[in-house]
Amino acid sequence: MRKLQSVLSKYDAPQKAMEAGIYPYFREIESDQDTIVTIKGKKVMMFGSNSYLGLTNHPKIKEAAKKAIDKYGTGCAGSRFLNGTLDIHIQLEERLADLVGKDGALCYSTGFQVNLGVVSVLTGRRDHVFLDELDHASIIEGSRLSFSRVLKFAHNDMNVLESKLKRCTAESMKLIVVDGIFSMEGDIVKLPELVALADKYDATIMVDDAHSIGVLGKNGSGTSSHFGLTDRVDLIMGTFSKSLASLGGFIASDKDTINFIKHNSRSLIFSASMTPASAASVLAAIDIMVSEPERISHLWEITHHALKGFKEMGFDTGKSETPIIPLFIRDNIKSLLLTQALLADGIFVNPVVSPAVPKEDCLIRYSLMATHTKEQVDLSVEKITKAAKKLGILN
Repeated sequence: MRKLQSVLSKYDAPQKAMEAGIYPYFREIESDQDTIVTIKGKKVMMFGSNSYLGLTNHPKIKEAAKKAIDKYGTGCAGSRFLNGTLDIHIQLEERLADLVGKDGALCYSTGFQVNLGVVSVLTGRRDHVFLDELDHASIIEGSRLSFSRVLKFAHNDMNVLESKLKRCTAESMKLIVVDGIFSMEGDIVKLPELVALADKYDATIMVDDAHSIGVLGKNGSGTSSHFGLTDRVDLIMGTFSKSLASLGGFIASDKDTINFIKHNSRSLIFSASMTPASAASVLAAIDIMVSEPERISHLWEITHHALKGFKEMGFDTGKSETPIIPLFIRDNIKSLLLTQALLADGIFVNPVVSPAVPKEDCLIRYSLMATHTKEQVDLSVEKITKAAKKLGILN
């Protein structure tokens, strides 16, 4: 055995969790991604999905994907830069730009690749990138590839951000990158305050709307629309694997910025383009999202209902104000035990434990879809409360 394999073979944390019966990852789902899924032949209520609009099994979207395969085949066999650009990619980019209110947009194969390829390329050695400490991992990885100095600020703390902006020279470019809705905490970025700081210190703002598209703003167009600040946010990023029921991601901005990214972003230039079926699925999903606003309305109704229910039962939901509801357990083992107990009782949720978060911030991530009913929400709150009391999490 070579040295590397010898070192890696000592990593046994997953095996220990499996032996203890608390390993919560890579659970095999045998059905479509709906409010009810099948795991090991058993029906389970899904409260761990990012399909906020509940569109992943919509017949119109499936039909659009099938038609795209019939016309274009299953893949593009190359990158967007060379042979992998289809007319359907251009149609999608134009539709996305119109949706979020920008001059242009550019599609990538995954949302992770968007942040990797955009954050890393916009600024140079004498410039600065500012990140909220709870930004998504893809933003952090993109910043690591940048030659700029990276400065983190305390979560949603505009005073700390301003103190760091003050220390930068007027000549350096300043890029502030934040989540619109934070993916684990479920709170929304303080965008009005952020815009005011960007104006004061001549900084550029990029908002990651991965969890905001389909949830916030006019027709689900995201955080900037939600606050009426689209014209003052420079770059808007989004993904297709959540509300838009597909796979891929995009960046939207002014035409000059898109032109620069298109010809310099390595994760775009050196990756195969998104599949025709994926692009067609997103176009169909946008049509449904815009034409059926009642989906978003219902999503917010059950969000308020669930938050009220959990708080009444004594759960700490932090600062959540969206369909992402953290249930803070603040104990690794109890978080894992609760996850397994709930799965056995027909409830699928996701544990978030250290080292992903500090041990004192361990939580259960509970998320909602527009296709959930109030009855399903009530039953889930009841079962989660019962299991939490049994484990001593609640009194």
